[in-house]
Amino acid sequence: MNSKLLVLLKVIAFILCLALIFFGNKTVGKLNLGFMLIGLAGLLALLYDYNRKAG
Repeated sequence: MNSKLLVLLKVIAFILCLALIFFGNKTVGKLNLGFMLIGLAGLLALLYDYNRKAG
């Protein structure tokens, strides 16, 4: 896969994960907690992918 396209997809995923966290943080509830956990899992997956290639 083209490396520029892969970087673009990772940036979009990063922005989407942050949006899920910010959206879930607005109010209290189990659904919003789920949104925040999905966003956190996405950020952790991106961080894992970044560190896997570096090591």
